[in-house]
Amino acid sequence: MRHPSVPARGIAALSLGLSLTVTTGLAVTASSPELPPNAGGHVAFCPDGATGGLQTAIVPEAEMEAAMTEDSVAAPCAVPPGPDAYGAQLGENGYFVGEIADGLYWITEGVYQMMFLTTGEGVIVVDAPPSIGGERILSAIAEVTDEPITHVVYSHSHADHIGAAGVFPPDAEYIAHADTAAQLETGLQNEFWGAFVGGGPVPLPTVTFEDSMTLEVGSQVLELSTPSVLSHEPGNIFVYAPAQNVLLHIDIVFPGWSPFKDLAQAEDVPGYLAVHDEMLAFGADTIITGHLSRLGTNEDVETNKEYMADIIAAATNALQSTDPNAIGGVTGFANSWLFFDTYLDELTAACEAEVVPKWADRLAGADIFTADHCYKVYMSLRID
Repeated sequence: MRHPSVPARGIAALSLGLSLTVTTGLAVTASSPELPPNAGGHVAFCPDGATGGLQTAIVPEAEMEAAMTEDSVAAPCAVPPGPDAYGAQLGENGYFVGEIADGLYWITEGVYQMMFLTTGEGVIVVDAPPSIGGERILSAIAEVTDEPITHVVYSHSHADHIGAAGVFPPDAEYIAHADTAAQLETGLQNEFWGAFVGGGPVPLPTVTFEDSMTLEVGSQVLELSTPSVLSHEPGNIFVYAPAQNVLLHIDIVFPGWSPFKDLAQAEDVPGYLAVHDEMLAFGADTIITGHLSRLGTNEDVETNKEYMADIIAAATNALQSTDPNAIGGVTGFANSWLFFDTYLDELTAACEAEVVPKWADRLAGADIFTADHCYKVYMSLRID
């Protein structure tokens, strides 16, 4: 439900108790209907430069095409991320590499993250996002050590996190959960695996484990373990460096940001919610979360828990307060998919309207992806 900035002409507006100004700078007199934004129009949340509050515009379906093309308006309407959303500053080479503690380093190009550990006997690399790029990963490691890469750990099977691992030495030891190995054996048979992010085929794991594994190389130790719940995908492991008190766990928390669309494609919503407490149980000083430009902390995990609790509450309220029969009174029941699509749009809009005003200034992108999280959560509430 993301929408472009639109001309003021023809917009019906819902103020949520605030005065409305669209990004053209033209004031719109806002009405205050009792119902939240709904399937009668597309919803755009916009910051009001005068008050700093959130504004809401509803663009009728019939006017969306014109609104998206007239006056050459193409920029999406969104709340600017705050300073807490950003961390490392990239160098001219397009990436950042820095030491967290005692030979443990991280690399980012601003969107993805990975880590590596120098041991005195070789480098342990965890993940290889193709958006950073294989050659840049090798260059970043070479900036801080001349040790060879001897071990590669896959945090999970998704190509956007490991699709550049083909640049690592073929005689390195490749380690992953057994579920990750099984998924790669199938996925790598697809000639297009990883191509969408510029990656390519990667070595299959040569060492696998089911529950836990301790990796000792030279002076360093990594503890690999399996969450007790399914969350993001099977095989998405914890990688913990006890000497540095650093945890790597991918695609659950996005420090300073709302999670990526649809809870970052989490395969199990109850497990996604539960794994936060398992992350906190490590008591780590630093958490490498896999995305964006800053490292995480337990406070970020707690913040995401709070955000998700509000989404659960709002999704529950929407399910309990939205009358399907009233929707059917508008759409009729002859076309079941029209009825259900309209009903689900109502649920999403009600949940989004309750959550976004509280969170848009706390988590970057909450104005963009909260609707998607609402859908994911209320569908889980209905069927899980």
